[in-house]
Amino acid sequence: MAAPAPTPSPRRTVLGRLPLPERNYLTDALRTETVGGMILLVAAVAALVWANAFGSHYAAVSDFHFGPSSLGLNLSVGHWAADGLLAIFFFVAGVELKRELVAGELRDPKAAALPVVAALCGMAVPAVVYTVVALTGGGSTDGWAVPTATDIAFALAVLAVIGTSLPNALRAFLLTLAVVDDLLAILIIAVFFTEKINFMALTGAFVGLAVFYLLLRAKVRGWYVYVPLAVAIWGLMYNSGIHATIAGVAMGLMLRCTRHDDESHSPGERIEHLIRPISAGVAVPLFALFSAGVSLSGGALANVFTRPETLGVVLGLVVGKTIGIFGGTWLVTRFTRAELNKDLAWADIFAVASLAGIGFTVSLLIGELAFVGDDGTINEVKAAVLIGSLTAAVFSGILLRLRVRKYRMLHEAEELDEDANGVPDVYEQDDPEYHLRMAAIHETKAAEHRRLARLAGAASSKPDSPA
Repeated sequence: MAAPAPTPSPRRTVLGRLPLPERNYLTDALRTETVGGMILLVAAVAALVWANAFGSHYAAVSDFHFGPSSLGLNLSVGHWAADGLLAIFFFVAGVELKRELVAGELRDPKAAALPVVAALCGMAVPAVVYTVVALTGGGSTDGWAVPTATDIAFALAVLAVIGTSLPNALRAFLLTLAVVDDLLAILIIAVFFTEKINFMALTGAFVGLAVFYLLLRAKVRGWYVYVPLAVAIWGLMYNSGIHATIAGVAMGLMLRCTRHDDESHSPGERIEHLIRPISAGVAVPLFALFSAGVSLSGGALANVFTRPETLGVVLGLVVGKTIGIFGGTWLVTRFTRAELNKDLAWADIFAVASLAGIGFTVSLLIGELAFVGDDGTINEVKAAVLIGSLTAAVFSGILLRLRVRKYRMLHEAEELDEDANGVPDVYEQDDPEYHLRMAAIHETKAAEHRRLARLAGAASSKPDSPA
């Protein structure tokens, strides 16, 4: 008798339901980022108004220098915002990345393949689009990295403005994409925008990082220990010639993000919870205030679509990001024989991919680094980043609004908690206690309806009751 045919293994689902701890972390993180994104949006508008209505005053404040010259830190306000405040942003990015690697979506290589490949393609394709446009138009290829970044805070602010309740799977995909995106952006800054290295200062920074690591492993506590040490590491990294934000991500990666049995939160999660509001609500908006102030005169806006460098930035963000992320996602599902979550459609992936074309904060930073010393080009590249990000926001907003009814239905189903125990019902379907609680709830409701039926029947039998 022939042996029975082997049962085919079930196909892996991509963008499926998140584990409950991951869902709770995502909800908390995105709430803070959404509020920060709204503040960021206000800061960007304020910068544009300030720079165009009071241009000389804006330039005077941005160029005002302060800091100890003896330590090589007599910097302008704009420089402090880009190198100092963004170190806080990249510290949070480092903690996020560490957590994703040890406890989140990137822990499982199979699950990590989707956001990693999508992020890689979402950075490679915009770089190629920019380079092709620049070479075709005879422009500079120095800005190839400008359209490669995604600004998660600005993207979430757009979602808040248009009122789209994305399902948790898509929100997690967007956040994980941004985390990998931030890591790759950090590598780009470190590798391609470091010209001269002061090895003595760099050695001092590494020594400081080693001390930071040893103190963490010795479980030494106290902000008064770590904050001065972090500032010293940052200063040494700045003077080494490597962009100072690298110090932030290095320290973030050193924090422990796994929980011990007696912990409800890891040290990394606790510190991230404390620092994220400062990053999202103060550091990044202040950076935007002193970086997004570009002249939007008619000539400057016209140049965005005539200069190959600026046109490459716009097309890289709007077209390159969308094609890269969507194509990378399709490739992963095609070659791993995975299947898309049945509640979602490829149109949803395309919409989220277009939303990732909002490349504000890091794109502005890379634009300054790519064309350092050429203020005119920097101003026009910043204008291109703003126009490209705005175009991506409008385009993705239209696509997402087309599916808003479906998203709200899925979101409400994911958040439904009929037994009011703080855990969404979709996570309790295999728990017998949940079904017993629900049975008791329905029995109570049934008894109440029977009582109301008796009252209604008694009322209808009275002589003066309406026929």
